[in-house]
Amino acid sequence: MVGGASLRGEVSVVGAKNSALKLMAGSLLAVGKTHLSNVPAIIDVTIMAELLRRLGCVVDYDTAAGVVDLDVPATIMHRADYELVRALRASICVLGPLVARCGRADVAVPGGDAIGSRGLDMHAKGLETLGATVHVNHGYLIAEALDGLHGGEIRLDFPSVGATENILMAAVLAQGETRVRNAAREPEIVDIAAFLSKMGARIEGAGTSVIHVEGVAALSAVSHEVVPDRIAAGTWAFAAATTGGDVEVVGAEAGHLGTALDLLAGAGSDIKVTDRGFRVTATARRSAFDVATLPYPGFPTDLQPFALVYNAVAQGSAMVTENVFEARFRTVQELARLGADARVDGHHVMLHGVDRLSGAPVEASDIRSGAALVIAGLVADGETTVSHAHHIDRGYAGFADALRGLGADVTREPDDTAPFL
Repeated sequence: MVGGASLRGEVSVVGAKNSALKLMAGSLLAVGKTHLSNVPAIIDVTIMAELLRRLGCVVDYDTAAGVVDLDVPATIMHRADYELVRALRASICVLGPLVARCGRADVAVPGGDAIGSRGLDMHAKGLETLGATVHVNHGYLIAEALDGLHGGEIRLDFPSVGATENILMAAVLAQGETRVRNAAREPEIVDIAAFLSKMGARIEGAGTSVIHVEGVAALSAVSHEVVPDRIAAGTWAFAAATTGGDVEVVGAEAGHLGTALDLLAGAGSDIKVTDRGFRVTATARRSAFDVATLPYPGFPTDLQPFALVYNAVAQGSAMVTENVFEARFRTVQELARLGADARVDGHHVMLHGVDRLSGAPVEASDIRSGAALVIAGLVADGETTVSHAHHIDRGYAGFADALRGLGADVTREPDDTAPFL
C-alpha cells in the first residue's frame, strides 16, 4: 500500500466472527437443520465448516449470501483433529457441545494466533463441575461424561469468553440447574444465549456477570441471524480516526463499542450514531489517549493493536496497557520499523506520537495485528508491505477492497505463507 490516504465514504460490517464460529459449534446440540445468516465470508468460517463436516455434519457455506446451513445427524463423531484445530483456536468451542451430545469429546489443544497463553483450565474445571472427567492425553483435551452431565455452581477465575461459552453450551443439556458466576458479558455471549434459547434452552442473565441455566432434555434446530461484528466496526472507527477521515460504518451497533468510541470522541474525533450504524469524522490531528484493555464492557483486547497505531501518529504521548493477553505487543516491533516512537515495559507500551510514519516491510502475527499494520501503512510515507496477510483474511472479508472503496491505495497480492485451507 502507499500512504497518504484519508479514508472517506461508507463501509459495511456483517456478522461477528467471534459469534458465528460459536453458533456453528452450538448447532451440534440439536439434531436437524440449523440456518445461520449474516455470516462473514472469512477463512475461519471455512475451517469451522470443515471441522463440523468431519464430525459428521453436512455443511453448506454460501459466502456470497452470508449463509451457513448445517444438517446435524442423530449420531456425530466426538474427535476434533489437530489438522484443523491447530489453525483455529475457536475450535475449542466444540468441547462443550460434544460432551453434552456424545458424552465424550476429544479436542486437540488449539493453535491459532500468536497472542499469548489462553489456558484451558477454566474450561476443564467448569466441565468437571458439571460431572465430566477431563484430562490431556497425546495433545488432546479429553472430556468424558458417559452418564450425562449435571448442574453445578461455577465461579470463573476470570470472565473468559471461551470458558463461558463452553460451559453454557454444555449446561443447557445437563440435568438440573447451573449457575456461572463472573461470566463473560460480551455481546457475543448474549447472541449465543439468544440462539440457544430459540432452540429451547432455559437461560437467564446472559450479558451480566451471573448466568443461570436450567437444563433441558433436548434442543431443536432453528434459524438465527449473527450479531454485528463489533471488532470489525471498531477497526473502521480507528481507521477513520487514524487517517483523519470521515467514514460511516453501516450495519454496526454503536452500543457494543461504547468504551472505544467514547475514547475516540474524547480525543477529538466526532462520533455520530446514524440510522444505519455510526459515523466517525476526524478533520485534524487527534490527541493521544491512554488505553487499558479489560473484559467487556471495557476496551477490547482485539482493538489494542489499532490503539497502538492511532497513538503512534497522534498528538502527544499515551500509554497502552494490555491486561488480557501477556504477549500481544508483537505489533510494536513492526511499528518501530515504520518509525513509531514506542517502548514496551512489561504489559505497558509508552508511545510518543510522530507526524508521519515511514513505509517499510512489516509482518502480521495475527488477525488484528495485520489489519492494524495495514492502517499504519496508510499514514506512512511511501510504500508499506504487510506479509503473512492471510491472517487478515481470517477476520475480515475483502479488507483490501473495502479500503480501496474508501480511497486507499492498497493492493492484495498472493500470500505464499497462507495455510492449506
